[in-house]
Amino acid sequence: MLVSGDRLLQVAKEHHFAIPAFNAGSGQLFTATLEKAEELQAPFIMAIHPTELDFLRDSFVAQVIDAANHTDLPIALHLDHGASYEQVIHAIHLGFTSVMIDASLTDYEHNVALTQKVVEAAHATGVSVEAELGTIADTGNDVEGHLTDNVQYTDPETAKEFVEATGVDSLAIAIGTAHGLYPKDVKPKLKPEIVKAVAAAVDVPLVLHGASDNPDDKIAEAIEYGINKINISSDIKIAFAKDLRTVLNENDPDEIREPKVLFPSPMIATQKVVAQKIKLFGDVDRTKLYYQNEPVNEIPYDVKNFQVEHFSA
Repeated sequence: MLVSGDRLLQVAKEHHFAIPAFNAGSGQLFTATLEKAEELQAPFIMAIHPTELDFLRDSFVAQVIDAANHTDLPIALHLDHGASYEQVIHAIHLGFTSVMIDASLTDYEHNVALTQKVVEAAHATGVSVEAELGTIADTGNDVEGHLTDNVQYTDPETAKEFVEATGVDSLAIAIGTAHGLYPKDVKPKLKPEIVKAVAAAVDVPLVLHGASDNPDDKIAEAIEYGINKINISSDIKIAFAKDLRTVLNENDPDEIREPKVLFPSPMIATQKVVAQKIKLFGDVDRTKLYYQNEPVNEIPYDVKNFQVEHFSA
């Protein structure tokens, strides 16, 4: 079922886990993600960046909406890093149930003003809004375009003021992560403790961008401290691309050409990453929470007992 981003994240906040937001920027990536999430009964967010939407075309959105409405999984369709009011309105017209307005690279006053404008329009149609405060570095192709060593960590008091001023539904914060993969000579300076401080200052779900290529124990710690949505893009796309190269290199190029032959193996490789992230985020078998009113007994998320080797696809 297609739901708002706020519906997904409020339950995650209440029960102390994180919803994965997968930038599954093709039909194959989306299908692979959906199938694995259904198997694990894991709610998720289908995130599409404006440059991905330009490539996929607006008609792709109808495919995602149709698939979401034919599964019992709670799924939100999210515009990732909308850069303008016009992009956000276009996404709402297409049927997105969640939008992000990212004015984090502008001055604070402009970020507040633009976010307020987006919140007013989106809430009028039942669409939830994510904004960003602080800067999240970019090591790769798309998204924001600022340097890895130029991260501005989110200040808790500023976050409190921002949330109160804008009425935003969720807030992406900067703890030292970066979009894309880190260069070999760069080591991220992650500060998960910032999550705890911001979570104590605001009452909205917190979002972590740039989670690919970061240590699992640090991600687990961020969830323990209050992260409720985590964006994953590079990790699933790299798994798909690596396996596709293997398929192409190991077969006669004149004989292997059909998409139905080329893509199944890369899709399976993608699903292994999807499964690992879902398990790491504590998202397995959480669908039932969206169909019940009674509280459930929760096992607190304990980073000390988290062990990666326990997880398998």
